Order: sequence, then C-alpha cells, then structure tokens
Amino acid sequence: MSRSPLPPVPVARQDIDVDVDVLFGTLPSRRLDASLDAATGLHEKHRIRRGLVCSLRAALFDARAGNDELRKAGDRKRFVPVGAVDVRDALAAETEIPRLAASGVRLLRLFPPEQWVEPDSAGLSHIVDVAVAHGLVLLTSGDFSRFWRPFAGRGARVCFLDVHAYRVADFVVLARREPGFVASTRLLCGPDSIERIAGEVGAHHLAYGSRAPLHDVLPSALRLRTAGLDDEAWGQVAGGTAAAWLADGA
Repeated sequence: MSRSPLPPVPVARQDIDVDVDVLFGTLPSRRLDASLDAATGLHEKHRIRRGLVCSLRAALFDARAGNDELRKAGDRKRFVPVGAVDVRDALAAETEIPRLAASGVRLLRLFPPEQWVEPDSAGLSHIVDVAVAHGLVLLTSGDFSRFWRPFAGRGARVCFLDVHAYRVADFVVLARREPGFVASTRLLCGPDSIERIAGEVGAHHLAYGSRAPLHDVLPSALRLRTAGLDDEAWGQVAGGTAAAWLADGA
C-alpha cells in the first residue's frame, strides 16, 4: 500500500531563525563530529540561521575552560554562546555564573541527568536562584516530569529541552502558572503536540530545538515546518521566543 505524500512546506517556513539546542566539542562515548563546522553544515543544509550553542567540555569536564573555549570559537552571527556550570558544585557555580553574566553571556545550560544530579538537589535549586538573580535564561535537559520542580516558583525563564510528546498535558498545566516555562520542540513529535501547547498557553511557550550535531535535524525541522500553526505563531516558535531572550539581555 502506498503512503500518503507529506504535505507541502509553505515557502515562508523554509528558514528557521534560531535553534536553541546546539552542542559543540568532543563526546568520548561516541565517534561523532560535534565541531562547530559540523553544526554549521547541518544548519545550512536544513536552513537554520542561528544556534544557541553550549560546550560539551563545559558540560562534562571543566565548566570554566569549556565556557572560555566556546566564547573564543565560532561565528558570533551564527552561534550565540551559552554558558554551563557543574551542577554538582554549587559553590563553584556561585563564582562562574557572575563571571559569565559580566562577560555578556545571557543564557546558562544545565545538565542535571548527565551530571547525575537529582531534582531535589539543594545545589541545583541554589544555582537556579543565582542564575535568576543575574538575569540569565536557563536551558535544561532532563525528564520534564521530574525536573520542573527546582525551577517552579522562582520567576525563572527556563527552556526544558527534553519535553516529550507524552508530557504535553503536564507542561501545559505548569505553564499556565509559570510564565517563563518554555518547551523545546525536539521531542514534540506527536501529531498535535506543538499545536496543543500553542493553543493552550501560547506559542511563546515554545522554541525550536534540534540538539545538533548529536541528533538528526530533519525530524524536528520537518515537524515544525508542517505544524498546524498560523504564520505569527510559527514565527514565534521558529525564533521569536529565543530572540526575546537575547533582546532582554542586550
């Protein structure tokens, strides 16, 4: 039996403005080119203009060295540096977050699952408070059903990078009372996941993410381009939400 053809992608939706989930560096567990050149190639292939990029060195080995490495690398017009801290060491983060903010970095990425940190960690909660006090927007990995708690009730602007289609209802009920909560679209692969969030709480609670170059960009980009959103909402998800973060920090 032949498959139905995919719906055509509107011309206005060819270019995605901002990818909020880009990583750069070396991943010892995988033989993978995670260089900025690789990310650039994927973005050019899939017509993505800019990326918010974080250093894998900062995430996995040495936060300060990785943050400095990233700030010296890449095309600033294409890649916006995102800082990182070791969530296991809240005392070091107390120093690193102000240093990042003073250098002009406006976004901080957290890696609780990768760093074996539980949602009820006192250090994680403290780091969120310090980041919020310095006006930073947070990006975090982790199962949304477990990791929403340390960000709630703190006035945090946070993008949850791993919100799955199965967690759409959970995200919506929390976003109703947390204006700063945003879901990346990377795992919102259900037939109405993106549309449901946009319809319930607004497209400003969504931002496009791919996790390039660690993950295939095509599924997330195609899902967004064929989403049942009007042009204004689509533009918000494809770059407006992230652009507002950067404008607020300018």
